Amino acid sequence: MKELAILLSIVLLGWLVIQVSLCLLFLLYLRSPCRKLLPDHQLPKTAVVLCLRGADPFLSNCLRSLLNQNYPEYDLKLILDSEQDPAWRIVADILLDEQAPANVQVSLLRMTYPNCSLKCSSLVQAVSELDDSYKVVAFVDADAVVHPNWLRELVSPLADPKVGATTGNPWYIPTGRYWGSSVRYLWNVFAVVKMYLHRIPWGGTMALKTELIYTTGLLDKWSRAYGEDTMIHSVLAKHGMRVVFVPSLIILNREECDFSDLVDWSKRQLLSFRLYHPRWWAVVADSILTVVLPHLVLLFIVVALLTGQWDAAAIFFNSLGVYMQVLLFFVIALEKEVQQVLRHHDQQLSKISPATIMKISIASLLTLWVYGLAMVSALWMKQVNWRGVTYQVKGPWNISVLKYRPYRWFDQPDDSQVSL
Repeated sequence: MKELAILLSIVLLGWLVIQVSLCLLFLLYLRSPCRKLLPDHQLPKTAVVLCLRGADPFLSNCLRSLLNQNYPEYDLKLILDSEQDPAWRIVADILLDEQAPANVQVSLLRMTYPNCSLKCSSLVQAVSELDDSYKVVAFVDADAVVHPNWLRELVSPLADPKVGATTGNPWYIPTGRYWGSSVRYLWNVFAVVKMYLHRIPWGGTMALKTELIYTTGLLDKWSRAYGEDTMIHSVLAKHGMRVVFVPSLIILNREECDFSDLVDWSKRQLLSFRLYHPRWWAVVADSILTVVLPHLVLLFIVVALLTGQWDAAAIFFNSLGVYMQVLLFFVIALEKEVQQVLRHHDQQLSKISPATIMKISIASLLTLWVYGLAMVSALWMKQVNWRGVTYQVKGPWNISVLKYRPYRWFDQPDDSQVSL
């Protein structure tokens, strides 16, 4: 048992070294010098597309932030699912009460494609209606409350002829009231690192050169797809273009998440990776090492204690303790570094108290369980419910809408701060 303890501890700590190295790369990236922003006369005309189904908790803040961009020529294109949607009233109140400028256009989704998600249908409609004057299309989600330089920072790197897309990252608060919020925060900390390394963009803050949308056939792909963003890297790479992550475009998300909704959310995230990630099996291998290794060590700790093999138990326990403490240290380090980015844009941040650190430590085990459950489910998922719409998933380009109805007020969560 002692030899097994030494071997398994070496494997666990070796995996820890790999994860720490990846975190260090991301930390260095966050500290990299800011790219030079283009002056007004060099910024291309841009369309900002926001697809809405349901009233997200901070939708009004999102809309106001999009109306207040430090960008010379842009149009905001809102696509709503239906007039019965709760988001319609919020949009109407803000635009009427605050006299939205002429660069805002609100449209209803006229055609729901039967073989893709509603969001992809909305994106296809919005992009198809653009004329040739729009050189860039930016995409944003309703849970993103952006800063005034958001669009300028998103578009400026596209001046490089080899850059086809730019993106940012979501960042959740670690001080939520629900355990689901804490688990989602931890999940996202490490997901952001891996999305950066794999160059997988986030559809909540993303910009594409308009010509590339057509030359790469993205509109056709979106009309048959479940998700719009995970595929972008591999599609652009085939045309010699790359995706650039912009460190200043880490967007703080203050929404809460209860545990039951968290499980469904995590399954949807991994389903999108399964369908469109070019190295999906590397993601599976990562999950096996991340979830199985610590639990295997924990199991052998119990076995060693029950059989009185104290030396082996001590080796297992010490290696697991080092593993968890080092990962927690890097979670805090990443949080501190991201706070520096957010503070630059006057984001109000919550302090990480000892109680918060303790809650995060406890949530780390829950995160592993949710991650493992979501991975197993994503491997076999054939049906998914997303904001009240049920889809059948037979393959990346074989999606069917099984059940649809307009989103209503009674579909909104009881807690107005909880994510949809």
